Amino acid sequence: MMKIKIINKSRHRLPEYSTSASAGMDLRANIEQDIILAPGRRILVPTGLYIEIPEGYEAQIRPRSGLAIHKGITVLNSPGTIDADYRGEIRVVLINLSDEDFIITDGERICQMVISRHERAEWIIVEELTASGRGSGGFGHTGN
Repeated sequence: MMKIKIINKSRHRLPEYSTSASAGMDLRANIEQDIILAPGRRILVPTGLYIEIPEGYEAQIRPRSGLAIHKGITVLNSPGTIDADYRGEIRVVLINLSDEDFIITDGERICQMVISRHERAEWIIVEELTASGRGSGGFGHTGN
């Protein structure tokens, strides 16, 4: 199991996995007073958390499925990426895609965070690419 350094300046417990097979940990809003998020509006919600991720990993910020389907609330830049060299507070960009106000309360579970390994790429300049069965077919090219 990977160890990640964390500073918790919030009033809430550390992020945790809901089940033994969960990929994401719920993050909570750390706010002084309720926030009313009107339809079509977006807001940056603080969590009070600061983390140090090992190089070669990132933290992905993803919507919570329950908030998305039941309330129309999602993470606008989904998935958001927290890079290994970022040391600031984790803040989450939420948007209300419903037609009703949504009230964000202190301690509300607002998103999931997934720790994921990633690779760095190095460009190799060539004159042509290897042929493939798909070729340059783009969006909807298979008719499905």
